Amino acid sequence: MKRIFDFVAAALGLAVLWPVLLILVFIIKRGSEGPGIFSQVRVGRDCKPFRCHKLRSMRADTPNVPSHHATAGQITPVGHFIRKTKLDELPQLWNVLKGEMSFVGPRPCLPSQIELVEERRRRGVMTLRPGITGLAQINDIDMSDPIRLADKDAEYLQTRTFFGDFAIIFRTVFRGEGSGDRIR
Repeated sequence: MKRIFDFVAAALGLAVLWPVLLILVFIIKRGSEGPGIFSQVRVGRDCKPFRCHKLRSMRADTPNVPSHHATAGQITPVGHFIRKTKLDELPQLWNVLKGEMSFVGPRPCLPSQIELVEERRRRGVMTLRPGITGLAQINDIDMSDPIRLADKDAEYLQTRTFFGDFAIIFRTVFRGEGSGDRIR
């Protein structure tokens, strides 16, 4: 049932929001050099790599590091807004449609975040599709604390329900919880 919901909701979301995506890509490209959409290899379900898509919120010359290793000066002026409003995640609807991600699950990390990947693997979390939002995010736990994050992801694995996912989505979208990784 979760995969059907993910597919239908992502397809509807893309059908309705594509004009917003195009406008944001245009604004991002006008405000800084580089592409409007940023793609990065992330660790997916069963540790398989996939290309995760986001609206670019950082300067094009920012190193390929986890967000909590980036500095505030590397975020573009538009980037502050799209990160705060979570609009930077909209291209991930394509990842959800393709089955690489879900709306709710553990946030996908970089392959270089070895400690987090290993902590998640030990707890069985890597069997889940990564999510646009998750239980850890709405509890203000980011990737700078891999053990605590893996513990909360494991809690989600053990307690997840279809209606629980709706509650996480509601808290993310309507209550603004889950602000993402902190920037130095």
